Amino acid sequence: MPETLHKHKASENGKQSVEAVEAHLIDPQEKVEESASVDTKKSLFKNWPLMSSIIVYCIFSYHDMAYTEVFSLWAESDKKYGGLGLSSEDVGQTLGITGGSLLVYQMFIYPRINKVLGPIKCCQIAAALCIPILFAYPYMTYLSGPALSVILTIASVLKNDIAATIITSIFILQNNAVSQDQRGAANGLAMTAMSLFKAVAPAGAGIVFSWAQTRQHTFFLPGDHMVFFLLNMIELLGLVLTFKPFLAVPEHNDRN
Repeated sequence: MPETLHKHKASENGKQSVEAVEAHLIDPQEKVEESASVDTKKSLFKNWPLMSSIIVYCIFSYHDMAYTEVFSLWAESDKKYGGLGLSSEDVGQTLGITGGSLLVYQMFIYPRINKVLGPIKCCQIAAALCIPILFAYPYMTYLSGPALSVILTIASVLKNDIAATIITSIFILQNNAVSQDQRGAANGLAMTAMSLFKAVAPAGAGIVFSWAQTRQHTFFLPGDHMVFFLLNMIELLGLVLTFKPFLAVPEHNDRN
């Protein structure tokens, strides 16, 4: 019996020593991984190339959602209120053609443009082209018939292709700003911020559009001229922020 008890204690001591060695070897590694995970999450907010691209992304997303909200209201409102007086069917046809052109543009045209210019130049040129297009929108009220439908469709196609160019280019910048293992978290952060801006945009656009209807005969930017002027100001702000020093790009990805 004494020998049996002695062996049992030795066995227990051996197990405890093995467990202690395993704990000594495993626990530090787990702590390092946990610490690295925390540092990774924190580093996203300290990554200025990523954060600057997310801010620009939010501004352009706000603009696009506000434009989408205003477009149908403006196109279907009566001409005496500065609209185009189109039917829902006419607006639907315009948007359908726009959607088809957007698919073709994204698949075949944009990749070649981005390959030549790079994402930053694509974004800057597209934002600059958007401003004169939006500036021309209020003057479409002087058109009618087939001419109005054709011009409106062309403008809508150009505007939405420009928006796709900007958003896709910013996506590329966001993914280039982080390492492969951080892209999921970075895109999640960008989508969360963008959703907040897009949630506010329709309400803001609706309020401005309603207010513009009450000032049809004012001297400075009457009616819907004010709506598209404010949209252009948001676009201009986004354009300005695409330049240095605000929009930062990692050195190994700086092509512009």
